[in-house]
Amino acid sequence: MTPDPTELRWTADDQLLDELDRPILVVAFRGLFNAAGSATSAVEWLIERLDSAEVGDVDPETFFDFTQARPIVEFDDGGARRVRWPSNRVLVVRTPEGQRDLVLVAGVEPHLRWRTFTEALRAAATRTGSQLVVTLGSMSGMSPHTRPPAVTGSSTNQNLADRLGLDRPSYQGPTGVVGVLHDTLDRAGVPVISLRVSVPYYLPDSPNPKATRALLRRFEQVSGVDTAFADLDGPASEWQVRVDQAVAGDGEVTAHVRRLETQVDQSEDLMPRGDDLAAELEAFLRDQDQRVDREGGLANEAADEDEAADSDED
Repeated sequence: MTPDPTELRWTADDQLLDELDRPILVVAFRGLFNAAGSATSAVEWLIERLDSAEVGDVDPETFFDFTQARPIVEFDDGGARRVRWPSNRVLVVRTPEGQRDLVLVAGVEPHLRWRTFTEALRAAATRTGSQLVVTLGSMSGMSPHTRPPAVTGSSTNQNLADRLGLDRPSYQGPTGVVGVLHDTLDRAGVPVISLRVSVPYYLPDSPNPKATRALLRRFEQVSGVDTAFADLDGPASEWQVRVDQAVAGDGEVTAHVRRLETQVDQSEDLMPRGDDLAAELEAFLRDQDQRVDREGGLANEAADEDEAADSDED
């Protein structure tokens, strides 16, 4: 077995990691693809609402320019002074029986050595037995605040995309660490899904519980894991009321929102509706396990035949 990269530091014992039930690794970073903080807020929501425990982290020393993401001096609960560094924590969530457990990576998009960083996350997926990786993102778009936020799902895995009705990525150009992570996982044969929510471009920096709720809802539909997204109904409604009041005072912005509403109302949903997404995902992962088992069996048979041939020659 290839040893984990030294930058990946485990703090939990092996038994906890080995006992995870068919986990899904979920990743979100503060950075380019986190408009309004909606993606990292979704992961933080899972950490706070579900039974989570920190099991490790990625050492920040070689991945950050600390003049851009400066460490913070603070006092702990005991009054001791300490330095808090930019971090990417690894946590696990034990879900109710019948649901898949989660491995959560929550943190900051690194500045440096992206290939090494994404290899550490691939190693985390392998060590925890994660059968799927889901990256969460949020981007500024033409989605008006008065409509349900659009969530786009995509996968480079043709079979997975077809089963779940996901897009195949067609973008070419500069990318971020999430794009590099997808490439690293693709090369390793790890299936990966990207879920991205669109937030109003005129509110890119305002915390947006409505977008976080939409992202959690889609993730629940895909994974079958209860995310308690409905508990965000109240904060999402309060957020919309505040934005409505602010927009109402500006006739030009109000007219622009109306035009965006017309465009959205005439467009098609970006992902299929319904609860069959989780069932399709389970079918895909079962098929994948069976394929791996078959390939492993064929490899073992070939090795036995080679060994027998060597014995005959002797």
